[in-house]
Amino acid sequence: QVRLVESGGGLVQAGDSLRLSCAASGRSLSFYGLGWFRQAPGKEREFVSAFAWSIAGAYYADSVKGRFTISRDNAKDTVYLQMNSLKPEDTAVYYCAYYRSGNFDYTNSVGYWGQGTQVTVSS
Repeated sequence: QVRLVESGGGLVQAGDSLRLSCAASGRSLSFYGLGWFRQAPGKEREFVSAFAWSIAGAYYADSVKGRFTISRDNAKDTVYLQMNSLKPEDTAVYYCAYYRSGNFDYTNSVGYWGQGTQVTVSS
């Protein structure tokens, strides 16, 4: 069984920065990487960023490219999402994702979800 523990959300002003972290414990048979989705009120859950473990590759949604950076601590099975230049439209619950396949922008690729952490950006 896989457990994901997230931290780092909060309330900030536009232009500020936050760093989210997600620590994974346990492994399933199929593991492609860790990443983040987000869900704003009344909207569908959307892909934000992913780190492909075997190739050490980072992927981003167009809406966050140039502002967000994903990284990993391989020894700790942890990913970090550094979010800079935050905008009010970044406000959402951010969910850590444990991928069971390599289509990183699809929720169907996620085998396990974290509990979610709230990020609120005020204007």
